[in-house]
Amino acid sequence: MAEKCVVINCGSSSIKLEIFTVPALRSITEALLERIGTADSRLRQRRFGEDGSVRDEVHNRPVADHQTGFDFILEVNAKNRIIRDDSEVAAIGHRVVHGGERFAAPTLIDDEVVAAIRELIPLAPLHNPSNLLGIEAARQRFPGAPHVAVFDTAFHQTLPPQAFRYAVPVELYERYQVRRYGFHGSSHAYVAREAARHLGRAPETINLVTLHLGNGASAAAIAGGQSIDTSMGLTPLEGLVMGTRCGDLDPALHFYLLRQTGMSAAELEKLLNGNSGLKGLCGVADMRAIQDRAAAGDGQAALALEIFCYRVKKYVGAYTAALGRVDAVVFTGGIGENSAVVRDKVCTGMENLGLALDEARNAAAAGTPATISRDSSPVAVLVIPTDEEAEIARQAMAVVGAADSSGAAS
Repeated sequence: MAEKCVVINCGSSSIKLEIFTVPALRSITEALLERIGTADSRLRQRRFGEDGSVRDEVHNRPVADHQTGFDFILEVNAKNRIIRDDSEVAAIGHRVVHGGERFAAPTLIDDEVVAAIRELIPLAPLHNPSNLLGIEAARQRFPGAPHVAVFDTAFHQTLPPQAFRYAVPVELYERYQVRRYGFHGSSHAYVAREAARHLGRAPETINLVTLHLGNGASAAAIAGGQSIDTSMGLTPLEGLVMGTRCGDLDPALHFYLLRQTGMSAAELEKLLNGNSGLKGLCGVADMRAIQDRAAAGDGQAALALEIFCYRVKKYVGAYTAALGRVDAVVFTGGIGENSAVVRDKVCTGMENLGLALDEARNAAAAGTPATISRDSSPVAVLVIPTDEEAEIARQAMAVVGAADSSGAAS
């Protein structure tokens, strides 16, 4: 009996995999295979028991490619009796970063869809090729299972033209698809639904500003369950300050730096994506280390923290204006879920927009959905842990017709 959903997120040298029961979508194992293509490949796996127990294990073996990697992961899972037979697999959900304008919903994968994802590589040259490696290897390993592509960009395909179009010549949009797409769609969709559940409201009745704050960071304005604006653009570089990405800046800065430094376009792209953001401001990208250094009097770290929070605050204000009415601001992601300092800095001074944080609730929030605003606050402030893999599993199972009707991930 098909009773498990496998979620796959592939990088160029890694495979991240999570397995859920069907239809309840309870996670039973997480696996991360790293350093594919080297002699010291490592598989870290965590198993979750129904009684709440957790078992960790590490396996080391040379893994030549993604196909061999899947075989390795499934060999370990077979020994652990997690997937004993391919017939247990109800669906395989694949994270795909960029779906362009073609894909506005999760999609059953066939050869035509694979070709379309390949055609979109120019829009996501760092991600879609790796996603395709996982799709092709998994389709070969599980030829009888339905494979579903879940696109990071799909949730934001409800943006109206005034939000997604750039003020560039129209032929650039029509010929080269130059527009805002947005990313982190699975996370924003998940926390929007869970925030509604936490508030005891139907998703279509509430307006939210959702803040996915981690090494990658983005904001979204969500009206009645649909994204109407988001901070990331054609690529994930636009918007908030991130771990190593600069976020918003003057587009003419590119031309200035090319003239002044003599660097190539490729070098500039690497600078803005990999050596800017928090790392560029103070030398490190980890918000925990930045907060510790700031608290110890490090001026560069303190400024990096202030810039990060100031940019988030500006987007909350902008999206409040775009929505007209905001019922809740939602923090999620590694920083959003765990940094009371960041949440406080973002919300302080926003009382005129209806945000009134409760200091004790904010300090105590950790690991579970929580309201951190005062009871009197006109706008609720929430911390909702995200679960992008559970959202991918839910969407994949919806496509194959076997999802829990509540949409819950227990």
